[in-house]
Amino acid sequence: MKKTTLFTLLVLLATSCKREFIELNPLSTVSTDVLYKTDKDFQDAVVGSYNVLQDQYRDFWQFGDLRGGDARNESAPQAPFTRMDNFTLDYNEVVLIASWQKYYRLITRVNTILARIESVDAAVIPGKNRHVGEARFLRAVAYFDLVRIYGDVPMITKLITTEEAYKLSRDRVDKIYDEVIIKDLPDAKSKLPATYSGADVGRATKGAAKALLGRVYLTRKDFVKAEAKLAEVIPMGYSLLKNYNELFDYTKNEHHSEYIFDVEYEEGIGEGSNFTNLFIPNATFISDFYGVKGDRVETASPTEGLFDAYPAADLRKEISVARGITDKTGKYIPLRTSGVQWFTKKYMTPVASTNDSRANWKIIRYADVLLMYAESLNENGKTTEALTYLNQVRNREGVPAFATGTKEETRERIYTERRLEFYLEGHRWFDLVRTGRAYETLKAAGMRPHMTLFPVPLTQIELINDRAIFPQNPGYE
Repeated sequence: MKKTTLFTLLVLLATSCKREFIELNPLSTVSTDVLYKTDKDFQDAVVGSYNVLQDQYRDFWQFGDLRGGDARNESAPQAPFTRMDNFTLDYNEVVLIASWQKYYRLITRVNTILARIESVDAAVIPGKNRHVGEARFLRAVAYFDLVRIYGDVPMITKLITTEEAYKLSRDRVDKIYDEVIIKDLPDAKSKLPATYSGADVGRATKGAAKALLGRVYLTRKDFVKAEAKLAEVIPMGYSLLKNYNELFDYTKNEHHSEYIFDVEYEEGIGEGSNFTNLFIPNATFISDFYGVKGDRVETASPTEGLFDAYPAADLRKEISVARGITDKTGKYIPLRTSGVQWFTKKYMTPVASTNDSRANWKIIRYADVLLMYAESLNENGKTTEALTYLNQVRNREGVPAFATGTKEETRERIYTERRLEFYLEGHRWFDLVRTGRAYETLKAAGMRPHMTLFPVPLTQIELINDRAIFPQNPGYE
Protein backbone atom coordinates (compact mmCIF):
# COMPACT_ATOMS: atom_id res chain seq x y z
CA MET A 1 0.00 0.00 0.00
CA LYS A 2 2.96 2.31 0.66
CA LYS A 3 3.96 1.93 -2.96
CA THR A 4 0.46 2.05 -4.39
CA THR A 5 -1.22 5.32 -5.28
CA LEU A 6 -4.05 5.79 -2.81
CA PHE A 7 -6.81 6.09 -5.40
CA THR A 8 -9.50 8.43 -4.15
CA LEU A 9 -12.74 6.89 -5.27
CA LEU A 10 -15.01 9.35 -3.53
CA VAL A 11 -15.21 13.11 -3.90
CA LEU A 12 -13.40 15.17 -1.25
CA LEU A 13 -15.18 18.12 0.30
CA ALA A 14 -13.53 21.41 1.13
CA THR A 15 -12.36 21.40 4.73
CA SER A 16 -12.02 25.04 5.61
CA CYS A 17 -15.04 26.76 7.13
CA LYS A 18 -17.67 25.59 4.68
CA ARG A 19 -20.95 24.90 6.47
CA GLU A 20 -21.21 21.14 6.06
CA PHE A 21 -22.10 18.45 8.54
CA ILE A 22 -21.21 15.13 6.98
CA GLU A 23 -20.63 13.89 3.48
CA LEU A 24 -24.04 12.43 2.80
CA ASN A 25 -23.44 11.75 -0.88
CA PRO A 26 -20.17 9.85 -1.21
CA LEU A 27 -20.15 9.84 -5.01
CA SER A 28 -19.66 12.34 -7.75
CA THR A 29 -21.47 11.45 -10.98
CA VAL A 30 -21.85 7.69 -10.73
CA SER A 31 -24.59 5.89 -8.89
CA THR A 32 -23.71 3.61 -6.02
CA ASP A 33 -25.58 0.70 -7.60
CA VAL A 34 -23.39 0.91 -10.70
CA LEU A 35 -20.20 1.40 -8.72
CA TYR A 36 -20.28 -1.41 -6.15
CA LYS A 37 -20.29 -4.54 -8.31
CA THR A 38 -16.89 -6.23 -8.30
CA ASP A 39 -14.29 -7.13 -5.73
CA LYS A 40 -12.07 -4.38 -7.11
CA ASP A 41 -14.89 -1.84 -6.70
CA PHE A 42 -15.04 -2.57 -2.99
CA GLN A 43 -11.27 -2.68 -2.65
CA ASP A 44 -10.98 0.74 -4.27
CA ALA A 45 -13.70 2.07 -2.00
CA VAL A 46 -11.80 0.87 1.07
CA VAL A 47 -8.63 2.52 -0.27
CA GLY A 48 -10.63 5.74 -0.62
CA SER A 49 -11.44 5.45 3.09
CA TYR A 50 -7.78 5.05 4.01
CA ASN A 51 -7.17 8.20 1.97
CA VAL A 52 -9.40 10.25 4.29
CA LEU A 53 -7.53 8.89 7.32
CA GLN A 54 -4.29 9.87 5.62
CA ASP A 55 -5.61 13.41 5.12
CA GLN A 56 -6.77 13.75 8.74
CA TYR A 57 -3.57 12.44 10.28
CA ARG A 58 -1.50 15.21 8.75
CA ASP A 59 -2.99 17.34 11.56
CA PHE A 60 -3.26 14.77 14.35
CA TRP A 61 0.00 15.92 15.99
CA GLN A 62 -1.78 19.13 16.96
CA PHE A 63 -4.15 17.17 19.18
CA GLY A 64 -1.81 14.47 20.42
CA ASP A 65 1.42 16.44 20.89
CA LEU A 66 1.19 20.21 20.52
CA ARG A 67 -1.60 20.20 23.11
CA GLY A 68 0.34 17.90 25.44
CA GLY A 69 2.99 20.28 26.79
CA ASP A 70 6.15 18.56 25.55
CA ALA A 71 5.98 20.22 22.11
CA ARG A 72 5.88 23.95 21.63
CA ASN A 73 5.11 26.16 18.67
CA GLU A 74 8.03 28.58 18.54
CA SER A 75 7.37 29.84 15.03
CA ALA A 76 5.69 33.18 15.73
CA PRO A 77 3.68 33.61 12.50
CA GLN A 78 1.83 30.31 12.98
CA ALA A 79 -1.02 31.70 15.10
CA PRO A 80 -3.33 28.63 14.86
CA PHE A 81 -0.55 26.41 16.22
CA THR A 82 0.06 28.91 19.03
CA ARG A 83 -3.62 28.86 20.03
CA MET A 84 -3.55 25.06 20.19
CA ASP A 85 -0.35 25.24 22.21
CA ASN A 86 -1.51 27.78 24.81
CA PHE A 87 -5.16 26.72 25.19
CA THR A 88 -6.70 29.80 23.57
CA LEU A 89 -8.33 28.16 20.53
CA ASP A 90 -12.11 28.41 20.24
CA TYR A 91 -14.96 26.72 18.40
CA ASN A 92 -14.15 28.48 15.11
CA GLU A 93 -10.66 26.98 14.79
CA VAL A 94 -10.09 25.54 11.32
CA VAL A 95 -8.40 22.37 12.60
CA LEU A 96 -11.49 21.54 14.68
CA ILE A 97 -13.89 22.12 11.79
CA ALA A 98 -11.73 20.25 9.29
CA SER A 99 -11.13 17.29 11.60
CA TRP A 100 -14.83 16.91 12.37
CA GLN A 101 -15.65 16.87 8.66
CA LYS A 102 -12.86 14.45 7.77
CA TYR A 103 -13.81 11.91 10.42
CA TYR A 104 -17.45 11.99 9.33
CA ARG A 105 -16.41 11.77 5.70
CA LEU A 106 -14.52 8.58 6.59
CA ILE A 107 -17.49 7.24 8.56
CA THR A 108 -19.87 7.90 5.67
CA ARG A 109 -17.60 6.12 3.22
CA VAL A 110 -17.32 3.12 5.53
CA ASN A 111 -21.08 3.04 6.12
CA THR A 112 -21.63 3.09 2.36
CA ILE A 113 -19.25 0.16 1.86
CA LEU A 114 -20.89 -1.85 4.64
CA ALA A 115 -24.38 -1.13 3.33
CA ARG A 116 -23.52 -2.13 -0.25
CA ILE A 117 -21.53 -5.23 0.61
CA GLU A 118 -23.92 -6.73 3.15
CA SER A 119 -26.14 -8.56 0.67
CA VAL A 120 -23.37 -9.41 -1.82
CA ASP A 121 -22.51 -13.09 -2.20
CA ALA A 122 -18.96 -13.85 -1.04
CA ALA A 123 -18.57 -16.05 -4.12
CA VAL A 124 -18.91 -12.91 -6.24
CA ILE A 125 -16.77 -10.77 -3.93
CA PRO A 126 -14.01 -13.13 -2.68
CA GLY A 127 -12.47 -10.38 -0.55
CA LYS A 128 -15.74 -9.62 1.24
CA ASN A 129 -14.57 -10.51 4.73
CA ARG A 130 -11.42 -8.46 4.43
CA HIS A 131 -13.25 -5.45 3.01
CA VAL A 132 -15.71 -5.54 5.91
CA GLY A 133 -12.89 -5.99 8.42
CA GLU A 134 -10.92 -3.04 7.09
CA ALA A 135 -14.02 -0.85 6.93
CA ARG A 136 -15.01 -1.60 10.51
CA PHE A 137 -11.45 -1.08 11.73
CA LEU A 138 -11.33 2.35 10.08
CA ARG A 139 -14.72 3.31 11.51
CA ALA A 140 -13.50 2.32 14.98
CA VAL A 141 -10.39 4.51 14.54
CA ALA A 142 -12.57 7.45 13.50
CA TYR A 143 -15.00 7.14 16.41
CA PHE A 144 -12.22 6.52 18.93
CA ASP A 145 -10.53 9.76 17.86
CA LEU A 146 -13.82 11.65 17.77
CA VAL A 147 -14.86 10.77 21.32
CA ARG A 148 -11.38 11.51 22.66
CA ILE A 149 -11.31 14.90 20.95
CA TYR A 150 -14.94 16.10 21.20
CA GLY A 151 -16.64 13.79 23.70
CA ASP A 152 -20.29 13.10 22.78
CA VAL A 153 -20.76 13.03 19.00
CA PRO A 154 -23.44 11.80 16.58
CA MET A 155 -23.31 8.02 16.23
CA ILE A 156 -24.02 7.13 12.60
CA THR A 157 -23.70 3.51 11.55
CA LYS A 158 -25.91 3.44 8.45
CA LEU A 159 -26.69 5.54 5.42
CA ILE A 160 -28.94 8.47 6.26
CA THR A 161 -30.79 11.14 4.34
CA THR A 162 -30.12 14.86 4.44
CA GLU A 163 -33.29 15.34 6.48
CA GLU A 164 -32.12 12.76 9.03
CA ALA A 165 -28.69 14.36 9.24
CA TYR A 166 -30.10 17.67 10.36
CA LYS A 167 -31.97 16.00 13.22
CA LEU A 168 -28.96 14.20 14.68
CA SER A 169 -28.12 14.53 18.34
CA ARG A 170 -24.86 14.08 20.20
CA ASP A 171 -24.73 10.52 21.51
CA ARG A 172 -23.05 9.67 24.79
CA VAL A 173 -19.42 8.57 24.71
CA ASP A 174 -20.18 5.31 26.54
CA LYS A 175 -22.85 4.42 24.00
CA ILE A 176 -20.42 4.97 21.11
CA TYR A 177 -17.80 2.81 22.80
CA ASP A 178 -20.27 0.02 23.55
CA GLU A 179 -22.26 0.03 20.32
CA VAL A 180 -19.64 0.93 17.71
CA ILE A 181 -15.98 0.83 18.74
CA ILE A 182 -16.07 -2.27 20.92
CA LYS A 183 -18.25 -4.08 18.38
CA ASP A 184 -16.35 -3.01 15.28
CA LEU A 185 -12.89 -4.01 16.46
CA PRO A 186 -13.62 -7.66 17.42
CA ASP A 187 -15.47 -8.11 14.14
CA ALA A 188 -12.53 -6.57 12.27
CA LYS A 189 -10.14 -8.85 14.15
CA SER A 190 -12.11 -11.93 13.11
CA LYS A 191 -12.08 -10.94 9.44
CA LEU A 192 -8.63 -9.41 8.90
CA PRO A 193 -5.51 -11.40 8.00
CA ALA A 194 -2.50 -11.45 10.31
CA THR A 195 -0.19 -10.28 7.52
CA TYR A 196 -0.19 -9.07 3.92
CA SER A 197 2.20 -9.31 1.03
CA GLY A 198 3.10 -7.14 -1.92
CA ALA A 199 1.21 -3.91 -2.47
CA ASP A 200 -1.30 -4.75 0.29
CA VAL A 201 1.29 -4.37 3.05
CA GLY A 202 0.22 -1.41 5.17
CA ARG A 203 -3.46 -2.31 5.42
CA ALA A 204 -5.09 -3.01 8.79
CA THR A 205 -4.33 -6.45 10.22
CA LYS A 206 -5.66 -8.73 12.93
CA GLY A 207 -2.86 -7.54 15.23
CA ALA A 208 -3.76 -3.89 14.63
CA ALA A 209 -7.40 -4.52 15.58
CA LYS A 210 -6.38 -6.35 18.78
CA ALA A 211 -3.84 -3.69 19.76
CA LEU A 212 -6.29 -0.84 19.16
CA LEU A 213 -8.96 -2.63 21.18
CA GLY A 214 -6.45 -2.98 24.01
CA ARG A 215 -5.87 0.78 23.87
CA VAL A 216 -9.63 1.35 23.94
CA TYR A 217 -10.02 -0.76 27.09
CA LEU A 218 -7.05 1.01 28.69
CA THR A 219 -8.61 4.39 27.90
CA ARG A 220 -11.83 3.26 29.59
CA LYS A 221 -9.83 2.03 32.60
CA ASP A 222 -11.05 -1.52 32.03
CA PHE A 223 -7.66 -2.93 32.92
CA VAL A 224 -8.81 -6.56 33.10
CA LYS A 225 -10.03 -6.53 29.51
CA ALA A 226 -7.04 -4.46 28.39
CA GLU A 227 -4.66 -7.00 29.87
CA ALA A 228 -6.48 -9.91 28.23
CA LYS A 229 -6.62 -8.29 24.81
CA LEU A 230 -3.03 -7.06 24.79
CA ALA A 231 -1.88 -10.50 25.96
CA GLU A 232 -3.23 -11.80 22.64
CA VAL A 233 -0.90 -9.46 20.74
CA ILE A 234 2.30 -10.42 22.59
CA PRO A 235 2.71 -13.90 20.95
CA MET A 236 1.78 -12.76 17.43
CA GLY A 237 5.39 -12.46 16.25
CA TYR A 238 6.07 -8.75 16.79
CA SER A 239 9.36 -7.68 18.36
CA LEU A 240 11.26 -4.49 19.16
CA LEU A 241 13.87 -3.34 16.70
CA LYS A 242 17.31 -3.50 18.26
CA ASN A 243 18.04 0.13 17.42
CA TYR A 244 15.41 2.77 18.26
CA ASN A 245 16.73 5.07 15.53
CA GLU A 246 15.84 2.51 12.85
CA LEU A 247 12.18 3.23 13.53
CA PHE A 248 12.74 6.56 11.80
CA ASP A 249 15.17 5.54 9.08
CA TYR A 250 13.12 5.98 5.93
CA THR A 251 15.73 4.37 3.70
CA LYS A 252 14.69 1.04 5.23
CA ASN A 253 11.48 -0.93 5.22
CA GLU A 254 8.97 0.72 7.52
CA HIS A 255 7.00 -2.53 7.82
CA HIS A 256 9.43 -4.17 10.20
CA SER A 257 9.01 -6.38 13.28
CA GLU A 258 7.85 -3.48 15.49
CA TYR A 259 5.34 -2.11 12.99
CA ILE A 260 1.66 -2.80 13.73
CA PHE A 261 -0.25 0.00 11.97
CA ASP A 262 0.79 3.29 10.37
CA VAL A 263 -0.99 5.92 8.39
CA GLU A 264 0.89 5.46 5.12
CA TYR A 265 2.44 8.21 3.01
CA GLU A 266 4.52 8.13 -0.16
CA GLU A 267 6.56 10.83 -1.85
CA GLY A 268 6.41 11.80 -5.49
CA ILE A 269 2.82 10.76 -6.26
CA GLY A 270 0.85 13.42 -4.42
CA GLU A 271 0.51 11.26 -1.31
CA GLY A 272 3.34 12.64 0.84
CA SER A 273 3.13 13.81 4.44
CA ASN A 274 3.86 17.28 5.79
CA PHE A 275 5.77 16.16 8.89
CA THR A 276 9.33 16.77 7.70
CA ASN A 277 8.65 20.35 6.61
CA LEU A 278 6.58 21.07 9.72
CA PHE A 279 9.12 19.88 12.25
CA ILE A 280 12.46 20.87 10.70
CA PRO A 281 14.17 23.94 12.18
CA ASN A 282 14.50 27.05 10.03
CA ALA A 283 18.22 26.45 9.62
CA THR A 284 19.82 26.03 6.22
CA PHE A 285 22.61 23.77 7.44
CA ILE A 286 20.02 21.28 8.76
CA SER A 287 17.80 21.28 5.68
CA ASP A 288 20.90 20.91 3.48
CA PHE A 289 22.17 18.04 5.64
CA TYR A 290 18.90 16.11 5.31
CA GLY A 291 18.12 17.20 1.75
CA VAL A 292 14.86 18.90 2.65
CA LYS A 293 13.47 21.34 0.09
CA GLY A 294 10.67 23.82 0.63
CA ASP A 295 9.25 25.24 3.84
CA ARG A 296 10.97 25.04 7.22
CA VAL A 297 8.14 25.67 9.67
CA GLU A 298 9.98 24.62 12.89
CA THR A 299 6.85 23.97 14.91
CA ALA A 300 6.28 21.29 17.57
CA SER A 301 9.76 21.84 18.96
CA PRO A 302 10.67 19.77 22.04
CA THR A 303 10.62 21.71 25.30
CA GLU A 304 13.52 22.10 27.69
CA GLY A 305 11.53 20.10 30.24
CA LEU A 306 11.29 17.15 27.89
CA PHE A 307 14.99 17.41 27.02
CA ASP A 308 15.87 17.31 30.72
CA ALA A 309 13.55 14.33 31.33
CA TYR A 310 15.72 11.99 29.26
CA PRO A 311 18.56 10.30 31.19
CA ALA A 312 21.95 11.16 29.71
CA ALA A 313 22.50 7.54 28.61
CA ASP A 314 19.08 7.19 26.97
CA LEU A 315 19.63 6.18 23.34
CA ARG A 316 16.36 7.87 22.32
CA LYS A 317 17.53 11.31 23.34
CA GLU A 318 19.59 12.28 20.31
CA ILE A 319 16.87 11.49 17.79
CA SER A 320 13.89 12.63 19.87
CA VAL A 321 15.21 15.93 21.25
CA ALA A 322 18.29 16.89 19.25
CA ARG A 323 20.24 20.13 19.74
CA GLY A 324 22.09 19.91 16.44
CA ILE A 325 23.60 17.53 13.90
CA THR A 326 26.86 15.71 13.37
CA ASP A 327 27.88 16.34 9.76
CA LYS A 328 29.59 13.91 7.40
CA THR A 329 33.03 14.97 8.62
CA GLY A 330 32.14 14.15 12.21
CA LYS A 331 31.79 17.80 13.23
CA TYR A 332 28.94 18.62 15.60
CA ILE A 333 26.98 21.73 14.59
CA PRO A 334 24.50 23.02 17.17
CA LEU A 335 21.38 25.06 16.58
CA ARG A 336 21.76 28.82 16.98
CA THR A 337 21.60 30.24 20.48
CA SER A 338 18.41 32.21 19.73
CA GLY A 339 15.15 30.74 18.48
CA VAL A 340 14.41 27.02 18.44
CA GLN A 341 16.82 25.15 20.71
CA TRP A 342 15.72 21.54 20.12
CA PHE A 343 14.15 19.57 17.29
CA THR A 344 13.15 15.99 16.64
CA LYS A 345 14.90 13.91 14.02
CA LYS A 346 12.06 11.39 13.91
CA TYR A 347 10.65 12.76 10.66
CA MET A 348 13.84 13.94 8.98
CA THR A 349 14.20 12.46 5.50
CA PRO A 350 14.97 13.92 2.05
CA VAL A 351 12.03 15.90 0.65
CA ALA A 352 11.97 17.15 -2.93
CA SER A 353 9.13 19.64 -2.44
CA THR A 354 7.13 21.06 0.45
CA ASN A 355 4.85 18.59 2.25
CA ASP A 356 5.83 15.62 0.11
CA SER A 357 7.63 13.45 2.65
CA ARG A 358 7.62 9.65 2.74
CA ALA A 359 7.53 9.68 6.57
CA ASN A 360 4.60 7.69 7.95
CA TRP A 361 2.59 8.47 11.07
CA LYS A 362 2.78 5.59 13.55
CA ILE A 363 -0.56 4.79 15.16
CA ILE A 364 0.46 1.55 16.91
CA ARG A 365 3.84 -0.08 17.28
CA TYR A 366 4.95 -2.96 19.45
CA ALA A 367 6.63 -0.80 22.12
CA ASP A 368 3.20 0.75 22.70
CA VAL A 369 1.69 -2.70 23.19
CA LEU A 370 4.40 -3.64 25.70
CA LEU A 371 3.90 -0.47 27.75
CA MET A 372 0.10 -0.69 27.62
CA TYR A 373 0.34 -4.31 28.71
CA ALA A 374 2.71 -3.37 31.54
CA GLU A 375 0.29 -0.66 32.65
CA SER A 376 -2.66 -3.07 32.62
CA LEU A 377 -0.74 -5.72 34.55
CA ASN A 378 0.35 -3.19 37.15
CA GLU A 379 -3.16 -1.81 37.63
CA ASN A 380 -4.36 -5.39 38.07
CA GLY A 381 -1.89 -5.91 40.92
CA LYS A 382 0.72 -7.83 38.89
CA THR A 383 3.55 -5.37 39.39
CA THR A 384 6.44 -7.84 39.18
CA GLU A 385 5.18 -9.12 35.83
CA ALA A 386 4.56 -5.56 34.65
CA LEU A 387 8.21 -4.68 35.27
CA THR A 388 9.25 -7.46 32.88
CA TYR A 389 7.47 -5.76 29.96
CA LEU A 390 8.46 -2.24 31.00
CA ASN A 391 12.09 -3.36 31.11
CA GLN A 392 11.92 -4.79 27.61
CA VAL A 393 11.48 -1.24 26.34
CA ARG A 394 14.10 0.21 28.71
CA ASN A 395 16.69 -2.41 27.77
CA ARG A 396 16.48 -1.33 24.12
CA GLU A 397 17.11 2.28 25.11
CA GLY A 398 20.27 1.59 27.14
CA VAL A 399 18.86 2.64 30.50
CA PRO A 400 18.92 0.46 33.62
CA ALA A 401 16.12 -2.01 34.24
CA PHE A 402 13.93 -1.71 37.33
CA ALA A 403 14.45 -4.69 39.62
CA THR A 404 11.65 -3.88 42.05
CA GLY A 405 9.01 -1.26 42.70
CA THR A 406 5.66 -0.64 44.31
CA LYS A 407 2.48 -0.39 42.28
CA GLU A 408 2.53 3.39 42.60
CA GLU A 409 6.21 3.67 41.64
CA THR A 410 5.72 1.39 38.66
CA ARG A 411 2.70 3.36 37.48
CA GLU A 412 4.75 6.57 37.40
CA ARG A 413 7.65 4.80 35.71
CA ILE A 414 5.38 3.54 32.94
CA TYR A 415 3.91 7.02 32.46
CA THR A 416 7.43 8.46 32.18
CA GLU A 417 8.51 5.73 29.78
CA ARG A 418 5.59 6.47 27.48
CA ARG A 419 6.49 10.16 27.53
CA LEU A 420 10.06 9.45 26.45
CA GLU A 421 9.29 6.65 24.00
CA PHE A 422 6.52 8.34 22.01
CA TYR A 423 7.45 12.00 21.72
CA LEU A 424 5.67 13.49 18.69
CA GLU A 425 3.81 10.27 17.89
CA GLY A 426 0.36 11.43 18.97
CA HIS A 427 0.15 9.94 22.48
CA ARG A 428 1.10 12.53 25.09
CA TRP A 429 -2.13 14.55 25.35
CA PHE A 430 -4.38 11.50 25.30
CA ASP A 431 -2.19 9.76 27.92
CA LEU A 432 -2.48 12.78 30.21
CA VAL A 433 -6.25 12.95 29.81
CA ARG A 434 -6.97 9.24 30.26
CA THR A 435 -4.76 9.06 33.39
CA GLY A 436 -6.32 12.18 34.93
CA ARG A 437 -3.07 14.18 34.95
CA ALA A 438 -3.77 16.72 32.20
CA TYR A 439 -4.91 19.67 34.31
CA GLU A 440 -2.22 19.41 36.98
CA THR A 441 0.45 18.99 34.31
CA LEU A 442 -0.71 21.77 32.02
CA LYS A 443 -2.51 24.40 34.13
CA ALA A 444 0.60 26.58 34.12
CA ALA A 445 0.45 26.54 30.30
CA GLY A 446 -3.10 27.91 30.34
CA MET A 447 -5.28 24.81 30.62
CA ARG A 448 -8.54 25.06 32.54
CA PRO A 449 -10.35 22.06 34.05
CA HIS A 450 -12.99 21.79 31.29
CA MET A 451 -10.39 21.60 28.53
CA THR A 452 -9.92 17.84 28.58
CA LEU A 453 -12.29 18.00 25.60
CA PHE A 454 -12.07 20.35 22.64
CA PRO A 455 -14.98 22.59 21.61
CA VAL A 456 -17.40 21.28 19.02
CA PRO A 457 -17.19 23.48 15.90
CA LEU A 458 -19.82 26.22 16.13
CA THR A 459 -20.75 25.59 12.49
CA GLN A 460 -22.03 22.12 13.46
CA ILE A 461 -24.05 23.41 16.41
CA GLU A 462 -25.65 26.09 14.25
CA LEU A 463 -26.53 23.59 11.52
CA ILE A 464 -28.52 21.45 13.97
CA ASN A 465 -29.73 24.60 15.77
CA ASP A 466 -31.14 22.78 18.79
CA ARG A 467 -29.02 23.09 21.93
CA ALA A 468 -31.21 20.57 23.73
CA ILE A 469 -29.89 17.73 21.55
CA PHE A 470 -26.72 19.31 20.19
CA PRO A 471 -25.09 21.49 22.86
CA GLN A 472 -21.59 22.91 23.05
CA ASN A 473 -19.13 21.26 25.43
CA PRO A 474 -19.17 22.85 28.91
CA GLY A 475 -16.86 25.83 29.28
CA TYR A 476 -16.94 26.80 25.60
CA GLU A 477 -20.44 28.30 25.43
